Amino acid sequence: MKKYIKHLFLSTIILASLSSCEVEEFSDLNNAEVDAFEGNLTRGDLQDLVGGVFYSSRVAMGTYLDDCGVIGRDYWRFSGSDPRFTNDLLGGGNSVLDNNTFYITNPWAGRYRTVKNANLILGFLDSQDLSAQFTTAEINGTKGLLKTFVAYELLLNLNLTDEEGIRVDVSDASNLGEFVSKAAALTAIQTLLSEGATDLANGGASDFPFSLIPSGFNDFNTPATFLLANKAIAARVAMYRNDPTAVLSLLGESFMSLDGADLNKGIYYNFSESGTDIVNPLFISLDGTSASQARVVHPQFLLDAEANDNRVASKTASFGADITLDDLTGDTVLNLYQSNSDAIPIIRNEELILLYAEANITVNPAEAVTALNTIRTSAGLSAYTGAMDPDSLVAEMLNQRRYSLFGEGHRWIDVRRYGLLNTLPIDRTDADGNPDDVWANFPIPLTENQ
Repeated sequence: MKKYIKHLFLSTIILASLSSCEVEEFSDLNNAEVDAFEGNLTRGDLQDLVGGVFYSSRVAMGTYLDDCGVIGRDYWRFSGSDPRFTNDLLGGGNSVLDNNTFYITNPWAGRYRTVKNANLILGFLDSQDLSAQFTTAEINGTKGLLKTFVAYELLLNLNLTDEEGIRVDVSDASNLGEFVSKAAALTAIQTLLSEGATDLANGGASDFPFSLIPSGFNDFNTPATFLLANKAIAARVAMYRNDPTAVLSLLGESFMSLDGADLNKGIYYNFSESGTDIVNPLFISLDGTSASQARVVHPQFLLDAEANDNRVASKTASFGADITLDDLTGDTVLNLYQSNSDAIPIIRNEELILLYAEANITVNPAEAVTALNTIRTSAGLSAYTGAMDPDSLVAEMLNQRRYSLFGEGHRWIDVRRYGLLNTLPIDRTDADGNPDDVWANFPIPLTENQ
């Protein structure tokens, strides 16, 4: 990772890439020097730099979501130009996950690039007298947003490597911290989110000191409102740490709405077809779908769905014919997005309600069922009538997460944290009798040892 995070790639800070935003004049960001900001950080500089964090946070997100979606058997990623999607990720034959190929190195580097960009800005804010440029509240709000981004990016990389761990101490590019365990990483991420929450709370009621907020953050574009998103992300982390009491406390301070009126409220990655922007990496039109380019819904997802579950129809589309590649066949494709510019959720209310249900399984089972029924009703299903023991409620909760959060990168992580990887379907057995594998985690990228 030294290779990836040792230098700040400010060339990614192309602010025109953020759709629906106006950009002030600034220096050549394709060749920006970090020294240009040291001792002379202006409001314009801060806007440019924070814009780079928004930009780099989306880099290789399509690969991250394909990693989770394919291994978690949400869908198969067909690519005529790269068989690794249907071979390596699915564990075909004798294949193993490569520690030096795009499906781990690209998202890994993208997330740490964002961390590096954010840490540099935090360093500028801490090392300079900026009282002539910014109020104390503005500096606090900015720190809170950046710390939330750092925590979230670290969490995504940890989702990939899991028990292999990650580096969390990367603020000094010339002296990177050691890899820490999954448990230690989650604790550090939770601490960083808590620090960010304190900063956001001290950010006052005013706006951030920059206007370049993507439209996916429209409901959370001030320190006070972004604090609600910070608490939502922290609730997810607390659940990964198996701390239901903390989950419920954090959800109570988030934007969760238990009535289910707006399940999609949340924060989102934005995309556009602007020449300097990034398009939605998961969109493939039906006209452009073929065996050489498709995300084919895993048949088991369709077979296991309850009758009349409207989430199936809203998230998938029939291709009208079988699509076959590498002994995998399906006739239904991912249909979460209808254009190259559709936004992809980071965290939204539907997940929060499901986290609330999950936390209450051991705290207040009746309340867990109430929350699960909010999700079931919104999906066009009847109320839950199953058993009330923890195992039954966990099974129901995981099933609702499977269909509510389909294609959003959660299924693989969910079954892994409950020790249920062996329940994911095995699709093929090769001529030598070797079945596909379901991987528990990705290896640490080879670049970490260079």
